[in-house]
Amino acid sequence: MGVGVEHDRFEAPRRKMVDSQLRSRGIRDQRVLAAMELVPRHLFVSEDQQREAYEDRPLGIAEGQTVSQPYIVAVTLDALAIPGGARVLEIGTGSGYQAALLAQLASAVYSVERYPLLAEQARVRLSELGYTNVTVVVGDGSQGLLQHAPYDAIAVSAAAPEIPESLLSQLADPGRMVIPVGPASGQRLELVSRQGGQITVTTLEACRFVPLIGKNAYSDGW
Repeated sequence: MGVGVEHDRFEAPRRKMVDSQLRSRGIRDQRVLAAMELVPRHLFVSEDQQREAYEDRPLGIAEGQTVSQPYIVAVTLDALAIPGGARVLEIGTGSGYQAALLAQLASAVYSVERYPLLAEQARVRLSELGYTNVTVVVGDGSQGLLQHAPYDAIAVSAAAPEIPESLLSQLADPGRMVIPVGPASGQRLELVSRQGGQITVTTLEACRFVPLIGKNAYSDGW
């Protein structure tokens, strides 16, 4: 996938982000590091936030949502270990930043967003940047996206009270899902692996995300 919008002005801050925030903190997947060095995070936030785009913190977007901090995004992608040719499900498109990164790593990305405004903005932004392998769908992310299942990897960008069975059932074997689990006060980022019919869950990091709202998650926020 190419990046079709000029963004060289931020090349140095982006390289510094990868070196100081990701590589130095244990992110080892070279494909993930290369993707994060390429994808222009500043184009996925408002113009007045662009100078802050490569700092290690989340940034606010419309509908009270956020773009996750670069390190947490990198931890997610690193843990997913996305194989070439993979089909990936993303829950919570947001601005489209993580979808763009996933598009660099996978063959096909299906991203579900609850808010129509965010979904449309992400579609436009991803199209402008030349990402043709991402499909953005408006819907209840807690239910996944059955019509394209199973998925080799699932990345969830909002916290659920527990791992939704609906998402687990759409995970391929072998397959990996990364999802934040827990209440508003703080969550843990969980790696869910399916291999030979067996499910294992490993805690990766403490984290804090917006709530996953839907039939199989929180009903109306925290």
